[in-house]
Amino acid sequence: MISYVLKKIGYALLTLYGVVTVIFLLFYLLPGDPAQMMLGQNESEEQLANVRAKYGLDKSIGTQYMYFLNDLSPVSFHSTDKSDFTYDNGKYTGVDLFTIGTTSTYFKWPYLRESFQKTGKKVSYIIGETLPNTMILALAAISVALILGLILGVISALYKNSWIDQLIQVISTMGMSVPSFFSAIIFAFIFGFVLHEFTGLKMSGSLYEMDDYGEAMHLQWRNLILPALVLGIRPLAVVSQLMRNSLLEVMGQEYITTAYAKGLTTLQVIKRHAFKNALNPVITAVSGWFASMLAGAVFVEYIFNWNGIGKEIVEALNTQDLPVITGAVLVIATLFILINIMVDLIYVWLDPRVKLE
Repeated sequence: MISYVLKKIGYALLTLYGVVTVIFLLFYLLPGDPAQMMLGQNESEEQLANVRAKYGLDKSIGTQYMYFLNDLSPVSFHSTDKSDFTYDNGKYTGVDLFTIGTTSTYFKWPYLRESFQKTGKKVSYIIGETLPNTMILALAAISVALILGLILGVISALYKNSWIDQLIQVISTMGMSVPSFFSAIIFAFIFGFVLHEFTGLKMSGSLYEMDDYGEAMHLQWRNLILPALVLGIRPLAVVSQLMRNSLLEVMGQEYITTAYAKGLTTLQVIKRHAFKNALNPVITAVSGWFASMLAGAVFVEYIFNWNGIGKEIVEALNTQDLPVITGAVLVIATLFILINIMVDLIYVWLDPRVKLE
């Protein structure tokens, strides 16, 4: 088991290294001068030179890439010379292990650098402020999809080929075919505007909102309802279809026939034997959807004005804030990899027949 986990971690690190490299090539080799993006149209050559020196933009591409990896690595090296780009100057959060000559070795959290537009604000702080809101939204959406999807899938399997089954299939197909951003607009208009007096919901709003006097932030759970429903529609349709098909396949196995022969009812057979064994494909779908929700929430968060990492990415794209975009993509990729590792371990728990390879 330990060797299996270590092998998965090794694959994860290689994948993450590939993601880091691709992101660097995509964002740091694009046309345009990041220094000009930060200063706007009224910059002077001296200001441009100072900014390029501060962020290492005056170095070669290869050197910038090595600095990029050095900042992201948990163990990194930096110069004690204040004139050098790698001088700490409080940018790292960690422990100074030892110093040899003018080079210090650090054990630290990955440094995602500073925002181009929010001067002096670390990208890690920006992500730390917005990622929890996105995680809450994604968890709420996947919970809606799981609970309703599993129930609908079981009902559909129990009433195979009946009008109930066909109705659930139609609803599932419609849920899959409608893009999330379109659903968000429809839901916001109908339930947040047209039916506002009955639902009490608003067209937009985040988890925390300032009160009318501008003195304190208050938790607004009702603002979670519409974006969670919209984000959960597509995975709900997938979960429902997969649960139906998987349960029907399991119900045809010999051990299910044996369970019926022992006098168990259909509900007892599903509860004790079939349900757990039918969950494997559902977990695969849920893991993929949950990870993709962190990225797919971009448009939903923007439409509902939900203060999450998706909305932050849209604003960063509009202002060409490359460090924020890079940091957000790296965090989402890391979470995606971690979720996949967890899912592989859950497979082993659900089905001991799965080999640890």
